[in-house]
Amino acid sequence: MKHPFSRFFGLGEKEEEQVDMETPSRNEEIKKIAISDIVPNRYQPRTVFNENKIAELAQTIHTHGIIQPIVVREYDHGKFEIIAGERRFRAMQKLGWETAPAIVKDFNDTETASVALIENLQREGLTPIEEALAYGKLLELHQLTQEALAQRLGIGQSTVANKLRLLKLPQEVQEAILQKQITERHARSLIPLKDSEKQVKLLAEIIEKNWNVKQTEERVVKLLSSLDKKPKPKRKAFSKDMRIALNTIRQSLTMVSDNGINLDSEEEEFEEYYQFTIKIPKKKS
Repeated sequence: MKHPFSRFFGLGEKEEEQVDMETPSRNEEIKKIAISDIVPNRYQPRTVFNENKIAELAQTIHTHGIIQPIVVREYDHGKFEIIAGERRFRAMQKLGWETAPAIVKDFNDTETASVALIENLQREGLTPIEEALAYGKLLELHQLTQEALAQRLGIGQSTVANKLRLLKLPQEVQEAILQKQITERHARSLIPLKDSEKQVKLLAEIIEKNWNVKQTEERVVKLLSSLDKKPKPKRKAFSKDMRIALNTIRQSLTMVSDNGINLDSEEEEFEEYYQFTIKIPKKKS
């Protein structure tokens, strides 16, 4: 069975061995690296770590030891950046370990970012916003279309598109998804409103009243319906003589401006008349 990364990078079997993150190849060894010399991955898509889950993992490691080493790269003055295994690293920190078993890979920034993103996307637990950010970063790193990215990840193009739409929602809505106050379907229901103020206002209602997705969708339909019913201001039809007069004044103002005279003009329409206000600044002597 091919490694999930090989489909993304288009690797052959020989190259695939080098990308198999947590199984050391014949040329690699598992090293003991000081915990204090290890730093998190800058491209880590996971922004929310469940502390209870980390504590459970720490207990498992304490009882059974580390089954798989973490994967790192050396990148700055003896420091090592995590490529894969940040949850295990955090668990080892919680246990107070001084060193961590690690495989050291020779990866550049793009490879490090891509592997970290894909490795997390292949696992469960990312929030929809974290997934969307990961898709966006991969599109940027590899200059791919949404369709090409979907093919490489083995998912539908609509999945990528729907996730990326979430990033157009206000920050308050995105944060609510991250904190699991609302679901992805709640958030997608807000998209048709378009206006960010209305979306944030409705978000507060959803949380306060604990609405399900169907109730949210019904509320959005009502809001859109009320917007469509708002009467649009009617513009009075001008007589032919009025149109000639207005056009003549506008042309005259244009001619004055074209002759190098600075003027400030404003048009206002009232119930009974049309008003031009013209200001010509005096030249200082």
